[in-house]
Formats: sequence, structure tokens, C-alpha cells
Amino acid sequence: MSVFADLVGQERVVAQLQAAVDAAARLIGGEAEGAGGMTHAWLFTGPPGSGRSVAARAFAAGLQCERGVGCGHCTACDQAVSGHHPDVAVIVPEKLSLGVKEAREIILRSSRAPTRGRWQVTLIEDADRLTEDGTNALLKALEEPPPHSVLLLSAPSVADLLPTVRSRCRLAPLRTPPPEAVAEVLMRRDGVDPAMAAFAARAAQGHIGRA
Repeated sequence: MSVFADLVGQERVVAQLQAAVDAAARLIGGEAEGAGGMTHAWLFTGPPGSGRSVAARAFAAGLQCERGVGCGHCTACDQAVSGHHPDVAVIVPEKLSLGVKEAREIILRSSRAPTRGRWQVTLIEDADRLTEDGTNALLKALEEPPPHSVLLLSAPSVADLLPTVRSRCRLAPLRTPPPEAVAEVLMRRDGVDPAMAAFAARAAQGHIGRA
């Protein structure tokens, strides 16, 4: 099952990310043709419950996939999705803001060569917490990305980040999934009864985490 299987109601973004995974695999294989779908910096946006974190983690897994397709079955996919891949770092702010110190640590980590994976992937959750100084420090990694480095930012809206950052990222906009899509996941993934799944999805208003 694809790493994007739980990203429900986001067909357009899934197609975009799958194309980027395919392009990234071609780049790793030394093929320049058709690799334009991949870039070094991405911005995942969407309201709470849209699955922007799920999308970013699934994309990270797809990039590391041993088969280059985001198969969801190989060791690299499993490790990336579960948070145990040595070349996928998920930065979750512990404070109210991310400043220069944190930004420099992110840059240092992203500059390292991958140890076992195809790419050195760094995901910054709640990137809207970056201070102006932190953002300016992070620009170095966006303007002069090291080889095999991919930076993923997650925030509720593009307006939450400075123009200097969002202009250097490829946007992956997510929306709140429809209740029927959430119900389908609950039935397939968790074995929930159809009637109960439909009720939970409606009650959660499309927020799959609450459902």
C-alpha cells in the first residue's frame, strides 16, 4: 500500500507528491529528463485536520523508498513513516518560537550527507513559529541547498511565513477532507463499522485525527 494511502481527500496533492517522488528517483538515477517535478524545498499548508503533517511525512518516506515509488512496504518507507529513519528528521517546536539557534541547528543537520537513505530530509512542523531572525538564518539552506538535501515546512497558511521563504518553496496546499473520505479510512485502516465510521467522520467535521 502506498505511503500516501492515508492522505484522504487530497487527490491533487497526492498526484503532485507522487510525481515529485518519481522525479526524485530519476535524479538519484542520474536522469535529468523529467526531474523538474522535484525541488529542494516544500511548504505544506492546510487547516487543522487537513493532514499536512501526514502528507509531509508520507512524502519524506516516498523520497527514501528503496523502490523509488513510495511503496509503503520496504524498510526505508517503514522507518520514515514511523519516525525512525536516520536521514529523516522531524523538528517539532518545544517553545513558542523557533529562533536563530534552532534554525542554525536545522541548517547544520540538513547539510550532512545521507547515511543510509537517498536524501537528507528535514521536516519543520509549525514552521509559522519561526521568528524573523530565525527565518533569515534559514534562508541560507533555501538559497544554497546542499546536494541531496530536502527541506519540508508545515504551516496552516502561506501567509504565516515571510515572502522570502514561501517564494523559495513549492506549495502543497491541503484542504479539510470530506467526511466520507475520513469514514473510508476508519473502515479500511481501523476496521470500524460503516455506520460508526460515518458518524465519527461527521462529528469530527473531517478532522481525521479527532475521528
